[in-house]
Amino acid sequence: MLKQRVITALCMAGLFLLGVYALPVAALAAIFAVVVALAAWEWGPLAGFTTKASRSLYVALMMVGLALLYWYMEYFKGLSVAQVQPVLGVAVLWWCFALLWVRSFPASAALWRSRFMRGLMGMLILLPAWFAAVYLLHIERHGAVMVVLVMIVAAADIGAYFTGRAFGRHALSPRVSPGKTWEGLWGGVVCVGLLALLLWSLLPTRFEHLGLTAAVVVALATAFASVLGDLTVSMVKRVSGVKDSSAMLPGHGGLLDRLDSLCAAAPTFALGLLLVGF
Repeated sequence: MLKQRVITALCMAGLFLLGVYALPVAALAAIFAVVVALAAWEWGPLAGFTTKASRSLYVALMMVGLALLYWYMEYFKGLSVAQVQPVLGVAVLWWCFALLWVRSFPASAALWRSRFMRGLMGMLILLPAWFAAVYLLHIERHGAVMVVLVMIVAAADIGAYFTGRAFGRHALSPRVSPGKTWEGLWGGVVCVGLLALLLWSLLPTRFEHLGLTAAVVVALATAFASVLGDLTVSMVKRVSGVKDSSAMLPGHGGLLDRLDSLCAAAPTFALGLLLVGF
């Protein structure tokens, strides 16, 4: 299983790097929109939309949301802080509510168990992530900042996986995801901290105003958000009685199973960069 996971991960990483380096932002935004549509299709059963018609309608509504965000971006083509920060702020606020729901699960399920609420949760997870990803692509050529985001999430995930397997004793959230441990969480945090130190040392001189403390804080906040994204989707899966969102990716489950961490990390990372003046 581990070998299959690694092979699939390497293939996805290669395609991602090729795409962000070779394709223009508009093409990448369109590809990310397709990814969101596929993830929305997988979210359908988690929200209680079990028929093809209801899932298709949900995907269509998600595409309407993407169209509105695209119109907003095109209307403010400069994508200045004044236009971007409110959207990212609302997204991060939503994840704060998600944290409270994860901590109080299963009691919190009474607030979001309905199909409407779970459908709304899917939109709040996927739409701001697309917006943040497209914004990050605008910051630097060849998607360098987007690559850094993926590196942070991967470091948190890999560090947590191996540290948790070696030293994990205390469950992080036993009612949501019994396999995750506090030891794994802090192992991932250490990996992200070391990565932040390395990346900060390699920053071009035009970013010399960005201090080490700011870089580490943004990286760690992104890492914690990635864990929250994973736990939030796992929480909804438990209520829905679903283990994997699909079998699209060998060794990884569904597309949503790989995107859950990134969906929370992307708006957190983007907002963090804005706040530290990157």
